[in-house]
Amino acid sequence: MFKFFGVSKQEEFEDILEDDEQTSDSSLIDDEVWQIAVDILETKFEIIILAPVAWIDLDDIDISYHNNILTIKWDRERPEIYNKDLIVRNSECFWGEFRRNIILPENLDFDSIKATLDNNLLIVTIDKLKFSNHSIKIEKI
Repeated sequence: MFKFFGVSKQEEFEDILEDDEQTSDSSLIDDEVWQIAVDILETKFEIIILAPVAWIDLDDIDISYHNNILTIKWDRERPEIYNKDLIVRNSECFWGEFRRNIILPENLDFDSIKATLDNNLLIVTIDKLKFSNHSIKIEKI
């Protein structure tokens, strides 16, 4: 599933998804892969993406982008304790592949992407492009 930045209503999301040629590639959508929850924050100068990532080594997280789609993915392996002879009474954790595609606005400096891991929280920051502001004097002819 894709998260469109700045789209909050499901109907609007579906309309954009149908109109967007980039999302027509079925390889981008996989129902067998779990998605991580993300928060997307915006300041005047940057976009910040937060994702909780428990039991993941930093080297196992893959962050990439193509056009304005940011992809965060990893594979979380089941701990060895599950290999013992035991009875699982409750199973709510997911072990396996995670992937999240986030469609971002085009006004970002994708060369400025920075990712940090702080206390099992993945923090991805992307600077906004800076456009100069000029007043244009209109001359009467």
